[in-house]
Amino acid sequence: MDPSGPLRPEACPIRDILDPVGDKWSILVIFALGQEPHRFSALQTRIPDVSKKMLTQTLRSLERDGLILREELGGFPRRVTYRLSTLGETLQTPLAAMAEWGVAHMEQVLGARQSYDGGGSDREP
Repeated sequence: MDPSGPLRPEACPIRDILDPVGDKWSILVIFALGQEPHRFSALQTRIPDVSKKMLTQTLRSLERDGLILREELGGFPRRVTYRLSTLGETLQTPLAAMAEWGVAHMEQVLGARQSYDGGGSDREP
């Protein structure tokens, strides 16, 4: 991959790997499962603004990519638990760094948004 070249999907295969992990629901699910395994309903409680459909899609995508493991515990009704795989656990450090950056720079970002939305002229070029 040429870092100075165009960032088209065929020229930047890393996009195919990072796109599914980079959406907000995937990041929140990975954070939640980084603490402990969760059942579907527990994930919904931890991430209350995610719809059932979106949570289902996110879990399937993360499972397909090998980042989480789905374990059926049997019983009726069927009980299923989700946990990070060994590969998924390797995302904890970079995601924690991103979260720390967000907390450290939240006021700056919010101020920039407010300035931008208000038509402020103090934007950096």
